[in-house]
Amino acid sequence: MAGKAILYDATKCTACRACQVACKQWNELTAEVTTNRGTYENPPDLSWDTWIKMEFREVGNNGNFRWLFTRRSCMHCTDAACVTVCPTKALYYHEMGFVAYDKDKCSGCGYCVEACPFDVPRSSSGAITGIRTINKCTLCQDRVTNELEPACVKTCPTGALMYGDRAALLAEGKERVASLGGSATLYGENQLGGLHVLYVLDDTPAVYGLPVDPQVPVSATAWQDILQPVGWGVAGLAAMGLGLNYVIAKRKIKIESEGK
Repeated sequence: MAGKAILYDATKCTACRACQVACKQWNELTAEVTTNRGTYENPPDLSWDTWIKMEFREVGNNGNFRWLFTRRSCMHCTDAACVTVCPTKALYYHEMGFVAYDKDKCSGCGYCVEACPFDVPRSSSGAITGIRTINKCTLCQDRVTNELEPACVKTCPTGALMYGDRAALLAEGKERVASLGGSATLYGENQLGGLHVLYVLDDTPAVYGLPVDPQVPVSATAWQDILQPVGWGVAGLAAMGLGLNYVIAKRKIKIESEGK
């Protein structure tokens, strides 16, 4: 599979959150006011202004505990539910492989928010305009199309994030998993047609809170195959009806004018 990707090696990650900060700085996202919730995680969740969130998990048994860190953001699926359900094509596949977003085309319908199996897109209404739009990671489209690394990759101090050709990163990930042994896993090779954000995990995906077999919801498939075409058909009929009404009305006015 062609295209670019990010490889996240959770075994090298210290959860310093430099990637979170770099993402906000580069994309000019507002800092969020939060409160202590008894966890190291901050902010508490993804939002319109937070596109990357580091998750902390304490796992273990018999008194032996360890931290597992997970980078949560858009996975840039090859078969992306958000792209499937987007009626305005605001979400689309970029030629470099990632899921791009054109905010000017977003209608704020929220279908992508409901359809994403990773629960990533977030919606918000503008304070001034009141217009609802969504936000999510764009893989730093403005950077990578100019041969620069995504901001999160560039700032990672431990080398836990890598950017490059997906095929090369797959090979890198498999080699790393083989060297780790045990329950180490490469996540994203085949899920949803292949993810463009790959994970090297020290344990199974479920332990990291990742869906083992993420699926495009049936509702998303129904929207693309049945409801959307029907919707456009209804819209077309409505447009035809309005057009016919205009012609009839114009003819009636002409007849009435000629009769005077």
